[in-house]
Amino acid sequence: MSAHIFDVLVIGAGISGIGAAIRLREQGIDNFAVLEKADGLGGTWRDNTYPGCACDVPSALYSYSFAQKPDWSRLFAGQKEILHYVRDTAARHDVQRYIRFGEELEEAAWDEAQCAWRVRTVRAEYRARVVISCTGYLHEPIMPALPGLADFPGKVFHSSHWDHGHDLRGERVAVIGTGASAIQFVPEIQPQVAQLNVYQRTPQWILPKPDSTLNALLTGMLALPGVKQLLRGLLYTGFETFGIGFRKPAMLKQVERLARAHIRMAIKDPALREKVTPDYTLGCKRVLLSNNYYPALAQPNVDVFATGVREIRGNVVVADDGSEREVDTIILGTGFHVTDQPIAHRVRGVSGDTLADRWAGSPEAYRGTTIHGFPNLFLVLGPNLAIGHNSAFIVIESQIRYAMSALKAMREHRLARVEVREAAQRQYNVRVQRALTCTVWNTGGCSSYYIDANGKNSTGFPWSTVTMRRLLSEFDLESYELTPATGEVTDAVFA
Repeated sequence: MSAHIFDVLVIGAGISGIGAAIRLREQGIDNFAVLEKADGLGGTWRDNTYPGCACDVPSALYSYSFAQKPDWSRLFAGQKEILHYVRDTAARHDVQRYIRFGEELEEAAWDEAQCAWRVRTVRAEYRARVVISCTGYLHEPIMPALPGLADFPGKVFHSSHWDHGHDLRGERVAVIGTGASAIQFVPEIQPQVAQLNVYQRTPQWILPKPDSTLNALLTGMLALPGVKQLLRGLLYTGFETFGIGFRKPAMLKQVERLARAHIRMAIKDPALREKVTPDYTLGCKRVLLSNNYYPALAQPNVDVFATGVREIRGNVVVADDGSEREVDTIILGTGFHVTDQPIAHRVRGVSGDTLADRWAGSPEAYRGTTIHGFPNLFLVLGPNLAIGHNSAFIVIESQIRYAMSALKAMREHRLARVEVREAAQRQYNVRVQRALTCTVWNTGGCSSYYIDANGKNSTGFPWSTVTMRRLLSEFDLESYELTPATGEVTDAVFA
């Protein structure tokens, strides 16, 4: 099978992949393709269609800086509106024609002799000088290894694969997990079901959600010159101020008081209050927003079990505390693979080792974007770039800017290969881990997806997004081993 040859391959057609495609076109790079495993674009917002699915960042900030939308229907947009926005942005920038759907990555391997990546999908083979991985970390669901789950006689599905054809009315339903997805869909299904059993291993800190519809007057004002930018700037500043608390956890005590008051106002039962009140510092896990989750838990057809699940025995859910409940449907709100992304097992570098081999359970990259031993590979939403206080679009656009700066440098300096120096990567990550020591993720007293299987924080970014944007504003050639284009490589676009 002959390989399709491109200058750049983008893996994934979610928010990151669409953003990368737009910027590639702006740089005049037209010989690229976006490989998408599904049959449509949109990533997380395509896959997660559960009832109540919405963003917890205001829409004015949760959008591309170069494609701001003045007519959001709500302050915090729902899944359908966000997906429409992403698809509309892709259409307006004419990037659909670069996307190859149904092309799930099987392996990407670096070919040192050719200074290129060899990429194999379920349908074809490709070769590209550069690979930009935009697979993200909120799309590979965690399926718990519960004894008996495979033999459960009723319906089982993960929240990210919601079965809209299954009628929950009048059923006895178990929800396992109480993270960001569960707090959104639990209030939606509670009025429909006969009995709802919520299994909560660890309670979450939940703040009131200042959401509202945006009427014609407000959307008209947002359409005025400069108003969208002003609102975006104000929101960014406000969230960035809140983010100081993640680095100085004592500051979060005031916010924690608000969260406790939120519980008291919605739940009158002292026993239930105790169950849903965390014993760790706010911010240690992702801070959630909801106005209707606590009221839903207080309804008479809901029982909250402050325990994990031991096993499934026939149609009975057996909790760690020994309690048993017969159920008709099990909904898994068990989250996603974050520090152990499956794609890491499919990418092989110079030595033939995979990213998973190299990382050994603790992902690490230089500025969250490049990895020694993996030349011409750029990760978007890579290790130690997660922020708990602002929009993911800030991270995504910053990393894409860095990758585009690298492509420009490769072209201007006639480079076939760029690989971050091992010393540069090591020194950067020493700084990162040292700075993380005092953050709420490391000191807050909880277990979370920020901490990997080795007990290391390989997820959080320890500084402000102002610092992040500065670090990723321009490709720093001095941190890289550079290979000039010679021989066959001379014909490459970057030569």
